[in-house]
Amino acid sequence: MSRHGVAQPRYPWSDGPEYITQCPIQPGAKFTQKIIFSKEEGTLWWHAHSEWDRATVHGPIIIYPNKNNNYPFAKPHAEIPIILGEWWKVDVGKLYTQALQTGGEPNASDAYLINGQPGDLYPCSKSETFKVMVDYGKTYLLRLINSGVQEILFFAIANHKVTVVGTDASYTKPFTTDYVTISPGQTIDLLLHANQRPNHYYMAATAYVGGAVPYDNTTTTALLQYTNRGYTPSSTPLFPNLPAHNDTNASVHFSGSLRSLADKNHPIDVPLRITTPLFYTVSVNTFQCPNNSCAGPNGTRLAASINNISFVNPSIDILQAYYYHVNGQFGTRFPSSPPLLFNFTAQNLPLYLQTPKRGTEVKVLEYNATVELVFQGTNLVAGDDHPMHLHGYSFYVVGLGLGNFDKDKDPLKYNLVDPPLQNTIAVPVNGWATIRFKADNPGVWFMHCHLDRHMSWGMDTTFIVKNGKGPEAQILPPPPDMPPC
Repeated sequence: MSRHGVAQPRYPWSDGPEYITQCPIQPGAKFTQKIIFSKEEGTLWWHAHSEWDRATVHGPIIIYPNKNNNYPFAKPHAEIPIILGEWWKVDVGKLYTQALQTGGEPNASDAYLINGQPGDLYPCSKSETFKVMVDYGKTYLLRLINSGVQEILFFAIANHKVTVVGTDASYTKPFTTDYVTISPGQTIDLLLHANQRPNHYYMAATAYVGGAVPYDNTTTTALLQYTNRGYTPSSTPLFPNLPAHNDTNASVHFSGSLRSLADKNHPIDVPLRITTPLFYTVSVNTFQCPNNSCAGPNGTRLAASINNISFVNPSIDILQAYYYHVNGQFGTRFPSSPPLLFNFTAQNLPLYLQTPKRGTEVKVLEYNATVELVFQGTNLVAGDDHPMHLHGYSFYVVGLGLGNFDKDKDPLKYNLVDPPLQNTIAVPVNGWATIRFKADNPGVWFMHCHLDRHMSWGMDTTFIVKNGKGPEAQILPPPPDMPPC
C-alpha cells in the first residue's frame, strides 16, 4: 500500500511498492505502516502497489494548512474530491495475468468512472450518476485525482472554466482553463466558480492517447446541478468541449502552464548547480518469442525499458537487500545515459533497437546530490506518453517539449524561477521532460511509469540515496513486522 506523493522522510519501510521496499503482504497477514508527512500540503492519494490492484484499492489524502496558515486563495464554500478511474467487466487480477501470459496489450477498460460511477452515457448506471450540487455565486474546491490504471485523461465542465491552484500537494500560481489534462497518479486542485445560468451541466472525462495504441474511447460523466429554485433544467444537460483524444498539443500546453506559487509563504528551492546529470530514455520494446507465439507485434512479447534496461523484480525487496547487505539481489550499474544513441523520435527505427536487456539495476546517489534528469521518449515499437513517478521525492519540472532533447538549446529555455513541484510528470509522446531535485531523503525509492502496463513490462528503476553524516541524515531502522519474502 503506497501513499502516493508522501515523501516518508528517512523511512522507506512504509513506502509500499512490492519487491522495492517490501515483499507483498500475504493473504491473512498484517503489516502496520507508519506514514510520515513533511512538506506536503494539498491533495494526494493512497493506493495498492501490487500488480494492478490499485484499479479498485485507492482513496484520497487531503493535507490541510496548519492552524496558523490559510489557503493562498479565498476559502471555498465547500471541497469535493473528484476521483477519476477505470472499470473492467472482468477481474483486474485476471486481466493482469492474461496480459503478462500472452505478451500482448491488455484489454482496454469498459468504462471510465467519476467517483465510482460511469455516468449517463453508459447503459448501466444513469440513476446513480455522481452529482455535484452548487449554489449560484459560490466557489468550490475540486480535488481532482486520476486513479486510472492505463490512461491519461482530459477533464472539463460544460460552460464553466476552472482555476488551477495546486498539483501533487503543492500550490501553483492560479490560472484559468477550459480543460484539464491529468495523468494516472497525478492530482490537480481546481476552483470552480458557480457563476453560470442555473441549469444542469455535465462534467466529463475521456482519454488522451498520443500514441497509436488501443484505448477505451468512451466518456464518463457526472452532473453539476445548481440548487437555486425557479428554473427549469434543459432536457439534456449541456456537454463540455473536450480536446480530441490525440491532441498532444492540448496535453502539453496544460502541463506547460503549471507554475509554482513561489511566494514568501511558499518558497521554492530549485537546484541550480547540478552534481549529477542523468539522461534516461523511456521506451516500449519487444522480446522475441519461440515460433512468434506471443500476442505482441509480429508474435513478440511487449516490454518496456529505461535506458534499454527492462526492470526485473528481485526475489526479496531491494530495501531489505540494501539495508542488510544481501548480495546478488540487484546491481548498481544503472547507466546515467542510454547505451545506444540514435534519432529517438524517428518514424522508422531499426528493429534491433527494440530489444532491451533484462536486469535489476539501480542508480546510487550520494546524499545531498543535486540531480537533473532528462526523460526522453522514443518511437520504438509505438511512441506513447509516459507519466513518470518518483517515490520519496517531489521534483521541479524545469522543462518540457516535443521531439528530441537538444542539450545546447533546450536548457536555455528552462524555467528556474517558478517551475511546478510535482511527483508525476507526463513525458510527451516522442518528447522530453526535465526534472531537478536534491537527493536529501536517504533510502530506496522506486521510479516508474504510472501507466501500469508499462510498469509491468519493465519501465521502472530504483534510486538508492546513501546516508549522509549525522543521525538526521540516516535511514531509520525497520519496523518489527516487515512482511516476509
